[in-house]
Amino acid sequence: MRAADHAYLSDLTPLALAHRGGSLLPANVGLENTRAAFARAVALGYRYLETDVHATRDGQVVAFHDTVLDRVTDARGAVADLTWDEVCVARVGGTEPVPLLGDLLEAFPTTRFNIDVKADAALEPTVAVLREHDALDRVCLGSFSPRRIRALRRALGPRVATAAGQVGTAALRFSPALLARMLHTPAPVLQIPAVHHVAGRSLVLVTPGLVRRAHDLGKQVHVWFHDGRREDAAEFHRLLDLGVDGLVADRIDVLADVLAQRGSPLLPQAGGLL
Repeated sequence: MRAADHAYLSDLTPLALAHRGGSLLPANVGLENTRAAFARAVALGYRYLETDVHATRDGQVVAFHDTVLDRVTDARGAVADLTWDEVCVARVGGTEPVPLLGDLLEAFPTTRFNIDVKADAALEPTVAVLREHDALDRVCLGSFSPRRIRALRRALGPRVATAAGQVGTAALRFSPALLARMLHTPAPVLQIPAVHHVAGRSLVLVTPGLVRRAHDLGKQVHVWFHDGRREDAAEFHRLLDLGVDGLVADRIDVLADVLAQRGSPLLPQAGGLL
């Protein structure tokens, strides 16, 4: 399926996605993936929210990036080893609770969620939550695990938008044009860093050629950033000038200003859920 066939990708581009709610927005620093962070992004006009998910020991799906609570909360331990009753008392930044995915879907009914499924244990519970909340048209699912992506596609079918895995992205970026067309990923969107760092080398992924190939196949290209690096107005303008279809930003205030300068409002003008 092409990007245009998915409700999630039906808004006018470029899309603006708030990474973990916009974790480098000054008011959100230290509060990533919390309801408060997402609420601030929505207040700025964001209608696409990016989050990660894990499952607790008793199968509750939480919006949380790390395997363990230690880095961002006042509690300790692996999410997968703890019950929801144990996780729900943890406070991100000492103040905000760890939210359930289902609660976020209810709290922000007109938003769309880009969800990175971080662990195998979260696969089935995430599928169940999305079905329970009738959210299949509101989400795009991704993972660094190709096996996890394939499992999500099998479970939810082609109606649900998924992001390409590393193999599918590499095929489009580095294969000869004919081979890339024959072997391209079924995902309607590539979500990739502008530059991939591997073995001490910096490999440029987002090029005019890649964007052109993706568009020829009806796919979108969304770009995310490594820990906020190069996440400034100049970089946002450069990527938008290349023709990318979406930016997954931590500095959502800067991106909002850039889009306003370019005459691209955050609120969708056509289609969508609003």
